[in-house]
Amino acid sequence: MADYNNVNPEELQFLIDTCLKNSEIDPSLYEQYNVKRGLRDINGKGVLTGLTKISNIQAYAEKDGKSVPCDGILLYRGINVQELVKGFIESNRYGYEETAYLLLTGQLPNIKELEEFKALLAAYRTLPTNFTRDVIMKAPSKDMMHTLSRSILTLASYDDKPDDLTLSNVMEQCLKLISTMPMLAVYGYQAYNHYEQGDSLYIHRPDPELSTAENLLLMLRPNKEYSPLEAKVLDLALILHMEHGGGNNSTFTTHVVTSSGTDTYSTIAAALGSLKGPKHGGANIKVVQMIQDLKENVKDIEDEEEVCVYLEKLLHGEAFDRKGLIYGMGHAVYSISDPRAQVFKQFVRQLAESKNRHKDFKLYSMIETMAPKIIAGERAIYKGVSANVDFYSGFVYSMLDIPEELFTPIFAIARIAGWSAHRMEELINMGKIIRPAYKGILLDGTYLPLDKR
Repeated sequence: MADYNNVNPEELQFLIDTCLKNSEIDPSLYEQYNVKRGLRDINGKGVLTGLTKISNIQAYAEKDGKSVPCDGILLYRGINVQELVKGFIESNRYGYEETAYLLLTGQLPNIKELEEFKALLAAYRTLPTNFTRDVIMKAPSKDMMHTLSRSILTLASYDDKPDDLTLSNVMEQCLKLISTMPMLAVYGYQAYNHYEQGDSLYIHRPDPELSTAENLLLMLRPNKEYSPLEAKVLDLALILHMEHGGGNNSTFTTHVVTSSGTDTYSTIAAALGSLKGPKHGGANIKVVQMIQDLKENVKDIEDEEEVCVYLEKLLHGEAFDRKGLIYGMGHAVYSISDPRAQVFKQFVRQLAESKNRHKDFKLYSMIETMAPKIIAGERAIYKGVSANVDFYSGFVYSMLDIPEELFTPIFAIARIAGWSAHRMEELINMGKIIRPAYKGILLDGTYLPLDKR
């Protein structure tokens, strides 16, 4: 480990203070210059920056010439994600691979095409010789997103054509990363758990006959065992997290970085860096931690009044991380409901009952009902507030005995299919490098020679 004992903390603090003094911007200037902070207008509607045929989100409906909030709808290539899930459930099959095919190609596969696609993913589900030992094992990190980024960037050095932007090469690169992402994440965790936590080391090879969800559980668990319900719920979680329009932070990052003409590995690493943030892919961890804090500070978690008091404290910045947020509530786009949360909830209930976690499920359901009312009573909101998919996903992962370190990586394992589709779309339609404008508001300065400052 590097030795920073000779660093002068006062000098470091001076740099920080100077940076702060010369970088702060008066918030009123954003309104004065009509700046769309966060690329959203004053009502929270996203600024139109591109077009996509991959997915669409509907949170408003036109009524009497006005836009009014409605139940959320999420479409993958024009198909309602609720209908997709219904089809998988009714035919009792896993849907991750089929949905990835849909996002990448724009159409659902027939039986032959699906089998060939699964075989292709299985063939790509391998890492270079000694990669696990030389790259993953030798530098374990508690932060699995850092591990994933490092592993993906290192894979570029094993590629004979990393910078080749032909569609055939990029598609192959994307398929390889989609296939190996579960291995990179789980092996990274196993390395950390062994070398840093002192537990036994398990490196299980994926089974080419199994689905992505099944292989995730097989590689993660020491005994390789899992129930059909566990695998089906995890498969559902992956499907619901695979894609969410071109405007979400990590997918927009994919478009921005792709537009520069860079390689696939750098693009996916950039998307991972975006997803890592607690305002994006890290939100599910916050929900689980918030619920744990609630349990530690509320005597009776079945008492609605006690839970209500805790939720009010959250909003007032008096509980948990004191950020004034009820995590898992609200969404940048959805208002009345998040369709992913609605689909997820019925299967979360089944899993909770099988795991004897019905009291926890009851608590989550209580918060889902109470929180929007409490938020509406405390704050002026321009649209409705409802539970988002992250409200339940962390709970599901905990019931599947998935460690918190892997919560966000599982999001990435799902979303890389969407990122890949958007990378292909950007390359196919690429024109200019994406470069929004920033208005400079700095004062004129004068250069002074060093000896006169």
